[in-house]
Amino acid sequence: MAGANPAPETAYRGRRALVTGGLGFIGSHVCRRLLALGADVTAIDALVPGYGGLEWNVEDLRPDLRVIFRDLCERDAAEAAVQGVDYVFHLAGQVSHTESMTDPARDLRNNVAATLSLLEACRRANPAARIALAGTRQVYGRPERAPVDESHPCRPVDVNGIHKRAAEEYVQLYQEVHGLQSVILRLTNTYGPGQLVKHPRQGFIGWFVRKAVEGGEIELMGDGTQRRDLNFVEDVANALLLAAASPKAWGRVYNLGSSEPVSLEALVRLLLEVAGRGSYRFVPFPPERKSIDVGSVEIDDSRIRRELGWQPAVPLREGLERTVRHYERHLARYLE
Repeated sequence: MAGANPAPETAYRGRRALVTGGLGFIGSHVCRRLLALGADVTAIDALVPGYGGLEWNVEDLRPDLRVIFRDLCERDAAEAAVQGVDYVFHLAGQVSHTESMTDPARDLRNNVAATLSLLEACRRANPAARIALAGTRQVYGRPERAPVDESHPCRPVDVNGIHKRAAEEYVQLYQEVHGLQSVILRLTNTYGPGQLVKHPRQGFIGWFVRKAVEGGEIELMGDGTQRRDLNFVEDVANALLLAAASPKAWGRVYNLGSSEPVSLEALVRLLLEVAGRGSYRFVPFPPERKSIDVGSVEIDDSRIRRELGWQPAVPLREGLERTVRHYERHLARYLE
């Protein structure tokens, strides 16, 4: 297979894949896409309260999807999960920046220790597995230049960013020293059906969507001029599958971004227009949020477009429409 670059449409048929955090937001979409391509898929998820994992996210995939309700930090669970799989998609983790600052030890366990446990399991039980790590653009910290490409210095501004960077370093080390084939994707702001909307601690987009669906008021911190790239979750899942199936991607780091970064105020206006209800107002940053805010971030994703041919397919308006319609029908499921 060396030198080849098989399309996901053929690369996964009849192959075995493990998705960590498979009952969560992005993980459940990766499971769904893999099953549609004919893969034999297992999800492992500890269903940590408040992290967004829901059995309902994959209810329509059962019994085709096998689910392991275990913690990756448990050695026997990690080794049993990776046994015999061809691909590992590592989506498990903690993504709240504010919670990482108030409970850094918990963030360390769920982002670093869990990743190290997974890598050790692969080294011992399945060194041939190909690993795709879902990282974050948060590792860059406050941008020194725009747009931010993969060569930008990594200077995280919070504990979560430090731990996400540490997870990347472990993945890269295990490739260099132990020969584990891996690829890292630094995700930006992912949105879509299935994301956590119960509280605002794991990203602003899901909370904004909930407020719009409920016809409530969105509190926009700062002046709304901060710019962000947004990716619909299906585009992110496709990028992960494309990268994991491409030998030319092994050992590489790729940014995901969008064609048109948008200001937060413009995003909120579009969201409220799509929902047909709700309002917004500007509020000052609380001190604990201001200290870790990174300002405007615009991502350069030309490397993955050039090397792997990926590009986002779902425009922002369409993605928001699909997201809003989903929560109009199913919001109660995400508030249980």
